[in-house]
Amino acid sequence: MPLRTKLEARSLTKSLAAAAAAACLVATAACGSKAGEETAAVESCVDTSGDTVKVGSLNSLSGTMAISETTVRDSIALAVKEINAAGGVQGKTIEIVAEDGASEPTVFAEKAEKLIREDCVAAVFGGWTSASRKAMLPVFEDNDSLLYYPVQYEGLEASENIFYTGATTNQQIIPALDYLAETGVESIYLVGSDYVFPRTANAIINAYAEAHGIEVLGEDYVTLGSTEFSTIVTQVKSAGADAVFNTLNGDSNVAFFREYANVGLTAEEMPVMSVSIAEEEVGGIGVENIEGQLAAWNYYQTVDSPANGSFVEAFKAEYGADRVTSDPMEAAYTSVYLWAATVEKAGSFAVADVQEAADGVSFDAPEGTVVIDGDNHHVSKTARIGEINADGLLYTVWESEGPIEPDPFLEGYDWAADLAVTE
Repeated sequence: MPLRTKLEARSLTKSLAAAAAAACLVATAACGSKAGEETAAVESCVDTSGDTVKVGSLNSLSGTMAISETTVRDSIALAVKEINAAGGVQGKTIEIVAEDGASEPTVFAEKAEKLIREDCVAAVFGGWTSASRKAMLPVFEDNDSLLYYPVQYEGLEASENIFYTGATTNQQIIPALDYLAETGVESIYLVGSDYVFPRTANAIINAYAEAHGIEVLGEDYVTLGSTEFSTIVTQVKSAGADAVFNTLNGDSNVAFFREYANVGLTAEEMPVMSVSIAEEEVGGIGVENIEGQLAAWNYYQTVDSPANGSFVEAFKAEYGADRVTSDPMEAAYTSVYLWAATVEKAGSFAVADVQEAADGVSFDAPEGTVVIDGDNHHVSKTARIGEINADGLLYTVWESEGPIEPDPFLEGYDWAADLAVTE
């Protein structure tokens, strides 16, 4: 059955739909096309007749998400530079058209449409928040164009017009919960930004907790970009949970961890497991406020492999010895190479040809070998739990035995039956 047919047949359960709807209302009115509203598909204007081919880079270079997304822009540019130096794609030099999503989902949708219709790009690389992805999704589907989305997310989605090169739930959140359970955690407190990713992720976390005998002692949300955490941190401290599961995004993490340290909470007393804090954010938070805390990702700068050594060296040579690498920017870097490899396999830049050729395309990425699953457009990834050290870097304290196959709809988990979509 074609991927689009499968997706059209799927529907979310009431609990998940309610969580997503609440998140969309808070985050933005642009979480997708309005009911009954359709946008006519337009013919592609991608021009591959010359010596160059355009791609889009769409990241937040301003606003609350700039702390995280600027480095993603840089890694996309590095991958393009390397590929061009090696001869380009199909003998053509890649030209980047860069746009600023400004941390606003509606802006992401507008810029995506500009890149597709006016700049005539062959693919777009970028996005971070799920609100931005969901705002862009109908744009890419209606225009039959390609988005390579590089950030971990809440799963329960697949589109033939999106390639997801960050982790889905079973490659990040579930391993993080398994790790906490294995280390004796019996109660958790949930803190997140108020939009679709944290709301949906926490619906999944609640289902996991119920099935595994973990008590959820509290669940709080703040507006994306919020910097006021005194009340929430006080509640977290009073609850006395064994651990906190953090789905805050952007510079809200700076205020949260500073307040966490300010009230005397420590990683030893009440560890925080984060899924959106990487090396780039640690500097802004202040290592003294976050040392010893945990994060779940698939890549750290400290991964010990020849491929990663070369990547870190190249990134620092390009942008400065003081710069750090991180999971989302590594996944963005990898996504450019995956697109280029798929185009070479297809012998074509056409969307339909790239989609047809995608299954099984692999890349020896800094995180390890990743492989595209042509059925759901996600990639296999090794899960890693990292601890933040005094040098501001994350060091692996646990990792999966090998790459985990993507299961975005949690079809392999009985406890997620009420959350997973049905066909």
